[in-house]
Amino acid sequence: MPLFRSLLSATFLAGSLTVAVAQTTPAQTTPAAAFTDAQRQAIEGIIKDYLVKNPDVLQEAIAEGERRQQETQKLAQSAALKESREALVNSPHGVVAGNPNGDVTLVEFFDYNCGYCRKALADIQALIKGDPKLRVVLKDFPVLGAESLEASKIALAAKQQLKGDKIFEFHTKLLESKGRVNGERALAVGKEMGLDVARLTKDAQGAEVKAALSENVGLGDKLGLSGTPAFIIGDEVIPGAVGIEPIRKTITDVRQCGHASC
Repeated sequence: MPLFRSLLSATFLAGSLTVAVAQTTPAQTTPAAAFTDAQRQAIEGIIKDYLVKNPDVLQEAIAEGERRQQETQKLAQSAALKESREALVNSPHGVVAGNPNGDVTLVEFFDYNCGYCRKALADIQALIKGDPKLRVVLKDFPVLGAESLEASKIALAAKQQLKGDKIFEFHTKLLESKGRVNGERALAVGKEMGLDVARLTKDAQGAEVKAALSENVGLGDKLGLSGTPAFIIGDEVIPGAVGIEPIRKTITDVRQCGHASC
C-alpha cells in the first residue's frame, strides 16, 4: 500500500478519534476548536496510546479508507463512462481498427513510448484476427513526455493520408520501433509507407490534430486514467497490460449481456 495513502488514512483516523474523544467528554456541546492546547495534547496522547496498544485498529482504518476510496473512484468512473460514451466510441478523432461496424468496441489509450503498450499490441492484433466482429478504437494518450507527444502528433496527422487497415499498420510499425519514439521516428515510418512527409509535418501542427489530442487528454482525465495502456470495454475500465484472456472474457460478457461482467 502506498505510504501516502497510509498516512492519509492514519490522519483521518486520528481526526475521527479526536472528535470521538471530544464528544464523550462532560462538555459534550463544546466544539473541538474550543479546546485549549493542553487539552488537545491530552487528547492526542490518549489517541497515540490507544493506537500503540491496538495497532489492528489502525490497519482496519487504513483498509476501510482504501475500500471507500476505491468505491468512490469506481462510482465516479462509471458516471464518466456514461457521460463520455459517444466521444470514446464514435469520435471522428479516433483511429479505428478491426471491423468498423463491429458489435463490441474495445477502446485503448496508449503511449508510443509505453513498454506495456508494446507488450499489449500482440494481444490487440490477436483479438482483431480472432474476432471478426470486434471494433477497436485507438486513443493517443502521450503521457510519457515530449517525444511521445511529437510521435502522436505525426501519427494523428498520418491518419489524414491513410485509409482502412493502413492506419493500423502505421500504428503497429511505430509502436514496434526500438528505442525512444519521437517525431523523427514517426516521420521515418510515414516516409517508409509512402506518405507526403512535408504534409505530415504541416498537418501535425494543425487544428485537427490539436483537437484530437485535447479530446483524448480530456477523456483520460475525466476517467481518472493514470497511465497506459488503459482499455475500455462496455462499462469497464481495465488498466494495464493484463493479457489477452481478461480482455477476451470482458468482450464475451459485453456481447452476451451488455455489461463487462455477467
